[in-house]
Amino acid sequence: MTLARHVISSVTTTEIRYEYLRTIGRNAFLGSHGNGGSTTAYVVETDRGATGWGLPLYDADPGQLLGRSLAELIDPEQGVIDPAAEFLDYPLHDLAARILDLPVYAMLGATGSPRVRCYSGGIYFDDLDGGMDAIRANLAQDHAFGFRDFKLKIGRGHRWMDTRAGLQRDIEVTRLARELYPDAGILVDGNDGFTLNGLFEYLDGVADCDLYWIEEPFAERRPDLEALHDHLRTMSPGPSRPKVADGEYDPNVEHVLELAREGLVDVALMDVTSHGLTAWRRTMPLLKAEASPHAWGQPLKTLYAAHLAAGLGNTPIIEGVPGPGYYVLEGGHVVLSEAPGFGLDLPITYRG
Repeated sequence: MTLARHVISSVTTTEIRYEYLRTIGRNAFLGSHGNGGSTTAYVVETDRGATGWGLPLYDADPGQLLGRSLAELIDPEQGVIDPAAEFLDYPLHDLAARILDLPVYAMLGATGSPRVRCYSGGIYFDDLDGGMDAIRANLAQDHAFGFRDFKLKIGRGHRWMDTRAGLQRDIEVTRLARELYPDAGILVDGNDGFTLNGLFEYLDGVADCDLYWIEEPFAERRPDLEALHDHLRTMSPGPSRPKVADGEYDPNVEHVLELAREGLVDVALMDVTSHGLTAWRRTMPLLKAEASPHAWGQPLKTLYAAHLAAGLGNTPIIEGVPGPGYYVLEGGHVVLSEAPGFGLDLPITYRG
């Protein structure tokens, strides 16, 4: 059945809850991230009984979409085509793929594998409250959940500790993770909390830890990124050099794309919902780097990132939010089903 035969009959909202495996602590800038929460999802229904749902890019009045043909709002080959419907990017992709009886990643082209490598993004500064044993426990808990790669938050000296002591703790945590999990991909994220010289000192302290990538050590300043790449070349010549990942926080997307063209950003991180799936479909062919859409906050965003990776390719690894119920994790990989849409039934708690 074609999308043109479906007319939008209702757009409602529902609150969905999510939980982390534990309370997530501080990073370089922010205090405790809590143990979960709730968020608003949108549910879109058609006059033929089809339903799709998902997180919005932002909240907007859906009234002007009622009575419209679905084909006027989304093209399976492109994504959302009417700016008025942009905020429903994920619900409309879910709805269209369900009508076409395809998983979203197949509707996107199935360029990648439906088995997507996924790291834990949940190793924060819990050592500040519970010592190094808290880091050991968090790594073990995420490993037991199914992760095999870990992203460590660094930058303790930016706000929470003395600069020197914080730098040494960052090094100590990184070396501990490598010691405990010698085969893991170890990624680090500074949340823009480093100076250039401070970052160089950290990198020299973990030079033998074989980092997979360095994320957002500082704002996307071209001279600093040039200096960082020069430093990395002296540390780790060849393909073992850590990648530089950037573009998560309030990005100027054109600037990130230009830095990628210059080889200064190796992995683009624009957020999976803030940037949006349709925007990623436009961005990916222009990107002269790898992609790994930022997914922190809600486990559902990890599922979205996995469909994007499996559909569009060029995404070797994605961010996992450690929490049950929204994706299947096996041996360090999100495993996508062949169910239509995003393959997830609505976990309704209440609806309005």
